[in-house]
Amino acid sequence: MPPPLTSARTSAWTSRSFRHLLGSEATSLAGSAVSTVALAALAVLELRATTTEVALLAVAGQLPNMLALWAGAWSDRYNKRHQLLGSDLAAAGALVSVPAAAAAGVLAIGQLYAVLFLLGAARVVHDAAAISLLPALVTPHQLQDANSKIGAASSVADTAGSNAGAALVGSVGPAMSVLVDAVSFVLSAVLLWRIRPAPPPVRPESKRRSLVHDIAEGVRYVIGQRTIRTVIAALAVLSVGMAITNTYWALYLLTTLGVSPTAFGVIMGIGGAGSLGGALLAPWMAAWIGIGPTIIVGFAVSPLAQIPLLLARPGLGWQVALATALAAQLFWAAVSGTTQRSLRQTLCDPRYQGRMQAASTTVTAGSRPLAAAAAGVLALVLDVPTVLAAGALLQVVPVTLLLASPIRTFRSMPAPPVPAAVPPSREGAR
Repeated sequence: MPPPLTSARTSAWTSRSFRHLLGSEATSLAGSAVSTVALAALAVLELRATTTEVALLAVAGQLPNMLALWAGAWSDRYNKRHQLLGSDLAAAGALVSVPAAAAAGVLAIGQLYAVLFLLGAARVVHDAAAISLLPALVTPHQLQDANSKIGAASSVADTAGSNAGAALVGSVGPAMSVLVDAVSFVLSAVLLWRIRPAPPPVRPESKRRSLVHDIAEGVRYVIGQRTIRTVIAALAVLSVGMAITNTYWALYLLTTLGVSPTAFGVIMGIGGAGSLGGALLAPWMAAWIGIGPTIIVGFAVSPLAQIPLLLARPGLGWQVALATALAAQLFWAAVSGTTQRSLRQTLCDPRYQGRMQAASTTVTAGSRPLAAAAAGVLALVLDVPTVLAAGALLQVVPVTLLLASPIRTFRSMPAPPVPAAVPPSREGAR
């Protein structure tokens, strides 16, 4: 019999500090979705950016991912709430400069490079602190539900923000639309300020140790934890395989398969609905079929979902098949993602939460540009369907890694390490 969706014991909604964090995340993500649309329109339509400049804008936004290990060490050393506040206010300041420069008539593509780099750096610092703070705001039994609610809110916020961004760009122009994101970061900071009292940071034994020492210590810790290490390795390989596939996914649909822009949008919308459903149902699915099987199934569905893509031909029937496959893929990606993140947070010593998440960010986000470049090289000697098949085949590897690990035997969330992975100020999370 399937378990109930939530209970008083497992619902993270009972934590007031978690509700503030959830509101903060949803608000800033919605604003960021607006500025993603607005900054792209600003670069292309008003600054007449070339294709090379557009590519450099993407690089500028992704480059700060290389700083993730430093952000993780910083998160484990200093107060996480202060880092969240600082990163949000820094992002707001960078965004305000865009409409200010536009109003003064001095906005240039170089400023957009700087703004996107600063936004990327603020995001890296924010994510390292937010993800590692979460286990301090809820009990271990509420962690899965907390991640589920954050995933669902993120999905809704991203969709709503993208639609709002398109409407705002058409009504007030791209430069003024960026102000919405600046306001969202200020509102996010207000919500973060209401997390009281903030859980204290878990400081290292010696304050005089360098960040490089802390980073090395964190990497050694992750390598020494078999379950955490296996999940991160599986995520890294899956990220490479998906990046290879995603490089030509849209191009293949719009050209070879003749999917219209409208139909393409419908396919993406159906996929987004699958992601939202997966985030909402993740705790229920994990309780029903078990933690380990949930994670493994989520990884296994990803390569299977590429089969309709590789077999597809032009036509409505195949478009329905592609939409169904994408919805299934994103549903299980959300279910598995929420579950594996909760598992890693539960098993990780609280002293290493930030560095553990930073290690995951480094090997996943850091590998995507290299994978996209590899896809481009492969396309020079192979046709696009073969490159898509190579990416799908690579996505099988993480499944074998997980099946060969103890993760396959997990039916429930394991106990946190001793001492429990919860800072002593638990009463402050209420």
